[in-house]
Amino acid sequence: MSTHSMLDIVLKDILQVVTPLQEDWQIRFAILNDLRSIVESVESLRGATVEPFGSFVSNLFTRWGDLDISIELSNGLHISSAGKKQKQTLLGEVLKALRMKGAGSHLQFISSARVPILKFKSNRQGVSCDISINNLPGQMKSKILLWINKIDGRFHDMVLLVKEWAKAHKINNSKTGTFNSYSLSLLVIFHFQTCVPAILPPLKYIYPGNMVDDLKGIRADAENLIAETCNAGINRHISNTARSINKKSVPDLFVEFLRKYAQMDSWASELGICPYTGQWEQIENNTIWLPKTYSIFVEDPFEQPQNTARSVNAGQLKKISDTFSKTYAFLSSNHHNLNSLLTMLAPPHVVKSITTPIRNYDGSYFHPTQPKVQRAMRPPLQLQPHFQYAGPGTSSNSSPSNGNMQMPRGTNSYIPSSNGHIQMSRGTSINIPSSNGHIPMPRGTNISSSSSNGHMPMPRGTNIGSSSLNGHIQKPRGTKKPRGTNFNSSSSNGHVVMHKGQQIWRPKS
Repeated sequence: MSTHSMLDIVLKDILQVVTPLQEDWQIRFAILNDLRSIVESVESLRGATVEPFGSFVSNLFTRWGDLDISIELSNGLHISSAGKKQKQTLLGEVLKALRMKGAGSHLQFISSARVPILKFKSNRQGVSCDISINNLPGQMKSKILLWINKIDGRFHDMVLLVKEWAKAHKINNSKTGTFNSYSLSLLVIFHFQTCVPAILPPLKYIYPGNMVDDLKGIRADAENLIAETCNAGINRHISNTARSINKKSVPDLFVEFLRKYAQMDSWASELGICPYTGQWEQIENNTIWLPKTYSIFVEDPFEQPQNTARSVNAGQLKKISDTFSKTYAFLSSNHHNLNSLLTMLAPPHVVKSITTPIRNYDGSYFHPTQPKVQRAMRPPLQLQPHFQYAGPGTSSNSSPSNGNMQMPRGTNSYIPSSNGHIQMSRGTSINIPSSNGHIPMPRGTNISSSSSNGHMPMPRGTNIGSSSLNGHIQKPRGTKKPRGTNFNSSSSNGHVVMHKGQQIWRPKS
């Protein structure tokens, strides 16, 4: 087996294991609801909202990822502001409430940080949580990263793989002087901007200006303006037929990523990484970066000139650079198998989840041809009415009035059942709003089923309806009609004729 083939297998296995399951989404939504109840019990926080941000919102978190939470203070329709001292006081009261309710463990109040943070481990699966006050900029940055995935789905995979590799080598922790996850995401963005041909544009073409400066006034108006601007920039880039298309595989992009940053300790004193312009920048020529007091500069494109890698110290920069170099050299050699590749690229708990007692004859781990579990790339509809995953142009803190969740182009809807059935909660409604009776799906949407016979089993009593003008639902050859299933009336041409305004639903008992 070639090195490229083995690397492809290992990276896919890592993604398969770390991509969140439906229950991982459910746990985090439950934690948010728990914290909402606690915040409501704090008199000084009456009217405040509890809102997620970070990798959970950008869909760049893993099964073992932490949860970033912002408590947004009430200020009517306007964006609220609070000084550092007020944030410290309020977080102190949240700390007391958490202790009183026994809602978590390992509570730690980091009041002296640039952004005061309250850290704790939830009683729900021990998920680590970071709470801050009024972190609307963090929420909007997270959403923009989510929207960037609309340009190219390889961005999502690369970020997850890079973060797991960084954790394996202990260079993904700002508390120990290495990169935080946001910096690693920006390194991936910059790699996609500077590879040939480029995959992502300079972020100034997605959002010109400094995004955080525009978070003022009426919150809904500010958020909608940012979303509409990003939407226009992203669509403009996607629709540009003159641009060259990069067709490199994720393994190839991953190896090139390692090579690009392998010697960072030698150039970090002179060159800064600027995702806003999509170019390397001379530090001495960039007046807003001076005076230079950092080991490496990775500028925040949405909050210039903040350095997202300000926690990296000189000693750890050497370790980081060596890790890039050694991993690149290892992947470029032929002295490895699946096991050694996996150990190099993933932390121990991921390695343990992938490898099994079953071994191949050559000593490499057994690789099943079919994944045992389908992963949920987006939260299922029924999980959370308070949190909406929407494409650019949708306000951040509003929940859909109909309970549906909009998905951006390229969303993969996975069916996490072991028997290939689509699991529908009793009473679930699927509306078909088109005029021709088809269910409109954005380009790139995949609905996967692991059923061996390709049939979609429908439970007894299920009603299938359509609001189409022609009233037809295509009935493919081989479709089975279980006893009790209501197709209304069927026509002689193989179409199922439905009455106008009907829905697919499963009645409550």
